[in-house]
Amino acid sequence: MKRPGPVLTLLAGLLLGLFMLTLNATTGTRTASSSYQEKSPSPTPTSTTAAPRASPSPSPSKIPDSSYSGRTDDDSSSVAVSIRAGRAIAYFCDGHSKEAWLKGPVKSDGSMRLTGGDGAVLNGTLQENKRIRGAVEFDGGHYAFTARKAVKGTALYRATATVRGARIDGGWIVLADGSQVGVVDRDGTPSAAPGIDPETGAVTVDGQRLTANPVAP
Repeated sequence: MKRPGPVLTLLAGLLLGLFMLTLNATTGTRTASSSYQEKSPSPTPTSTTAAPRASPSPSPSKIPDSSYSGRTDDDSSSVAVSIRAGRAIAYFCDGHSKEAWLKGPVKSDGSMRLTGGDGAVLNGTLQENKRIRGAVEFDGGHYAFTARKAVKGTALYRATATVRGARIDGGWIVLADGSQVGVVDRDGTPSAAPGIDPETGAVTVDGQRLTANPVAP
């Protein structure tokens, strides 16, 4: 039997080499592609956590609307203070001839400086929303006082009118025990005021029926 000739051997070698090249090319491409996919980094998640909100600033403490009344330390006079919406009006009187109306703002800490005619000044501080401790400077005198919260909501009344041709201006303080102190000014002449009905404010001055109203700033 004759052996295959050199031409057939060469042809077989070429076919085998071509098959190996094709196989290597195909395998290499798949391997590279797989390696690339395995090494590709996954997307980094985006944080959606919101920044914490700042706490609101605390609002100033609110001064309650109320009325206060009391006596001076020397028991010579009375003081009443009415507070509404951060402002105050006060009345100082001895029940005979001395009197002064004062007004001004109340600070968030409860302190106040109220002023009135003839240089009258009241410096005081609201303590625990129960009482006002302070002093009135008036007509050369210094009158320290304590005014306590009114039981029935009001402690200060005023009436103005014209009676028999005279200008009437009266002020009344109702104390915690129900007693009253007031002065009526008739055309610049002060004197002790008659009592009022705290429920209605009714009062008779020089024979004429008047109404004393609660005072607010």
